[in-house]
Amino acid sequence: MCACQQNQEAPRAAKVSPTQSSPARVADDRPVIVCFGDSLTAGAGLDPAQSYPELLQKELDSRGERYHVVNAGVSGDTTQDGLARLPMVVAEKPAIVVLEFGANDGLRGQPVASAKANLQQIIEALQKGGAKVVLAGMTLPPNYGADYIRKFEAMYKDLAAQYRLTLIPFFLEGVGGAPALMQQDGLHPNAEGTRKVAATVLKYVEPLVKRPTG
Repeated sequence: MCACQQNQEAPRAAKVSPTQSSPARVADDRPVIVCFGDSLTAGAGLDPAQSYPELLQKELDSRGERYHVVNAGVSGDTTQDGLARLPMVVAEKPAIVVLEFGANDGLRGQPVASAKANLQQIIEALQKGGAKVVLAGMTLPPNYGADYIRKFEAMYKDLAAQYRLTLIPFFLEGVGGAPALMQQDGLHPNAEGTRKVAATVLKYVEPLVKRPTG
């Protein structure tokens, strides 16, 4: 079964502003990377320090890259929920956004066209604010039907081409479908799996952090 099934979600978390989890940000003048998504970004079932945004921060720090990573993940969110939270993310004035949405739309069988339209609005607003967007691709379990899955997967490729985005072909590459890397619920990566997710994200983010962000 495809790894995107991880997002057949844990109970919805209370929605909070990304800044609420970072009270010490007041004097932080580093460029911001916002990890914007659902439970896979939030780190459902893990200690906050084990979420992929936290691991990404640690790795960037170890490499001497001056960026501040904000975890803007909320469990259960669809693209529509992400669109509703977009103003909070734009307010962070991010240099880079890792955009990870769509799996919940797909698992609920929502029209691909609607999810795509929501993502388009999110991407356009982020780019208008000056952010570079890294789009996380997803897939769905086979029981959703070949035609629906084909359209769903194509959504990410089409958006990446249309807006000239960096595309992560599959966010859970090497993790989805591997029991040793999954939590007991079978829905979310465990700590080891999340380390692999963070490594995947870093591979696509690192070239961007080494370019001028203006």
